[in-house]
Amino acid sequence: MAEMNLTDLSCLREIMARFGISTKKKYGQNFLINRSVPIRIAEEGCLDEEDGVLEIGPGMGTLTRALCARAKKVVCLEIDETLIPVLEYTLADFDNVTVVLKDVLKTDLAALCAEYFADCKSIRVCANLPYYITTPVLMYLLESGVNFASVTVMVQKEVADRITASAGSGEYGAITAAVAYYGKAERLFTVSPGSFLPAPKVESAVMRIDMHEQNPYEGCDRRLLFDMVKAAFEQRRKTLNNTLKGLLSPEERLLMKSVLWEMGFPEDVRGERLDISHYARLAEAIGNSRAKMKSRVAGDM
Repeated sequence: MAEMNLTDLSCLREIMARFGISTKKKYGQNFLINRSVPIRIAEEGCLDEEDGVLEIGPGMGTLTRALCARAKKVVCLEIDETLIPVLEYTLADFDNVTVVLKDVLKTDLAALCAEYFADCKSIRVCANLPYYITTPVLMYLLESGVNFASVTVMVQKEVADRITASAGSGEYGAITAAVAYYGKAERLFTVSPGSFLPAPKVESAVMRIDMHEQNPYEGCDRRLLFDMVKAAFEQRRKTLNNTLKGLLSPEERLLMKSVLWEMGFPEDVRGERLDISHYARLAEAIGNSRAKMKSRVAGDM
């Protein structure tokens, strides 16, 4: 069992036939058949033998086995109940893994991590994410309140390009800024379609988000920051001043122009030119202005 190679096509097909398993399009299932890929994901995503690792969508257990060989503990969230007996078989020789039948988007991640990873040095995420729910799952992880040390995921290459893009580039968008609020994203390597069964029609890429140990943007109004980012990229060809008309008062837009000037931007700059630190500075200035106004009004009452 320890020598089981789930990336070997004959082995994979034998197990699929034994359990009557086929890939399900509705879950975006593509099983890895390139042995080097899960090993490298585990190496990039699990950095210490005292780490606890949360895996989303273990599938047949290919990446899971590589993670179990490196981590102190692995917990897998699997939505497809037909894969549970398969995973019991393919992971039988590891005693540091738990498979939980749950949809990640309906799971209290803070409670789950508190239950399973209390004795781990740090908690990390490693996953081959289904392409159709990549962004919702990624944001759910980042907004969960769990102090993840890193999130290492395989996604569609186009998505990885967007998330790791620089401000001002064509790929830069709201998701880029949103992820950067929580950590630093880096694209690690690409994965060809032939590395999967069945082969997807697009290239994949593995990226890692190293979470901020101390979030540098906590001083600003988080809701305002994200509202500004969303508005800016909904009409990305317009100037930032115009896209924020419905969000900021005329006085606040004047303040924004002043802060933009201090940061070296013209007043007609587009939102796609600003990175997360610039949006945070704007949100902090406007949030402070609103707080002063509230205080003034309360004092007059």
